[in-house]
Amino acid sequence: MNRPELRLVLATSLDGRLAPPEGGAAQLGGQGDRRALEEALAWADGCLIGAETLRRHGSTCLIRAADLLAQRLAAGRSPQPAALVLSRNGQLPAELPFFQQPLERWLLVPPGLEIPANGQFQRHWSLGPWPDLWAGCWQAGLERLVVLGGAQVASQLLAGQWIDELQLTLCPSLLGGPHGWIPWQGGEAPGGSSWRLVEHRPLGGEELLLRYRRA
Repeated sequence: MNRPELRLVLATSLDGRLAPPEGGAAQLGGQGDRRALEEALAWADGCLIGAETLRRHGSTCLIRAADLLAQRLAAGRSPQPAALVLSRNGQLPAELPFFQQPLERWLLVPPGLEIPANGQFQRHWSLGPWPDLWAGCWQAGLERLVVLGGAQVASQLLAGQWIDELQLTLCPSLLGGPHGWIPWQGGEAPGGSSWRLVEHRPLGGEELLLRYRRA
């Protein structure tokens, strides 16, 4: 089956947490992590993001580096990858800054859900089984996808062994609490443990980039 390559991109604490024990934003990642994130976005044709993560943050990440934007334009690509929002009910506050960002927005919802034609999204897709979604993405020309969260989306994709690559920024903090980047309980970890290190480099500010591919 032709399907997009998926890269999960996350910044985590040293103990694998995305948020402090009480929840909310952890403010992880400095300038080096921001550059690594924009490089991943420049590589991608689209980015997957869960609706709850979008509600919490209000917007998605954009490529701002002039050299990365120039590379995409020189290759005949759009300045920003399309944003594919996964939602169970299709309801997102209209005042989110996300709807003012200069990118193409796609909404993925369960089959049969009626979506109001309000112009907020350029495309609406029925979110069926993952293989159907990947086939649709491939047909639409999305061959490389960055997964930006949240943790539930990442866990489901890892459990289905759909993630091809992990891009993790380790940040110099210990947060504790329950908000790990893979929310699983007991048994075998989602997606197994066979990964091959393909890149590691310091990002400044005591942060370290680790990139693994599925073995």
